Amino acid sequence: MDCRPFFFKKFGLFHHRSTMKIGTDAILLGRWTEVSENDDVLDIGTGCGLIPLMLAQKGIKSADAVELDNDSYEEAAQNFSNSAWNSRLSAIHDDIKHYSEICEKKYDLVVSNPPFYFGDNIPEKAKKGLARHTNTLSYNDLLSSVKRVIKPDGRFSLVLPAIESKIFLKDAENQGFFLKKELLIVPIEGKEPNRINMQLVVNQVDKTESETFVLRNPDHSFTKEYKDFLKDYYLH
Repeated sequence: MDCRPFFFKKFGLFHHRSTMKIGTDAILLGRWTEVSENDDVLDIGTGCGLIPLMLAQKGIKSADAVELDNDSYEEAAQNFSNSAWNSRLSAIHDDIKHYSEICEKKYDLVVSNPPFYFGDNIPEKAKKGLARHTNTLSYNDLLSSVKRVIKPDGRFSLVLPAIESKIFLKDAENQGFFLKKELLIVPIEGKEPNRINMQLVVNQVDKTESETFVLRNPDHSFTKEYKDFLKDYYLH
């Protein structure tokens, strides 16, 4: 197995022990999520710590990253320690359901690349299933946890498959969240969106801002839109 770190322009990170390897979902979410220099951020299920590192590059006050899996937590802590923003980033080994009950801090931004498999649809590797299956963290548990730690004017940013996003938004509505903006991610030009980036708030919104983003051309090469979007992060 190749255990070399994965390098972005301004940081590198290990992801070999994590339940969640570096992937397009997390990269696009980290790039798409807007931040300010005064934001205190919470990342739920951080894996190797990619999203907090991406947000730190943009400029945030701090980020706490909660991770249940021990190997992932240790890897995230190592990646944070090795980064230029080590004083702003903190890995926390805990279940978000427990953490949200004991946490006295309130966050401006909560971000997550959460589990989305339902029922018997469990990945073959049990460890990956821990990160990807809603048996570990249901949508309602996730939303309840976020509601406990988010500021009244805070934002909740996450990514889900297109079909699962519809189920999630119904649960979110029932818990008093509103969809402020979304990014419909199309894998190949001409196909339907298969991932949705969403930003939720707890205040009523007049209209949801919606954009469509295409990853690949019909020949499977990356679109210019994709390359331009990630130029501040990718080396090539």
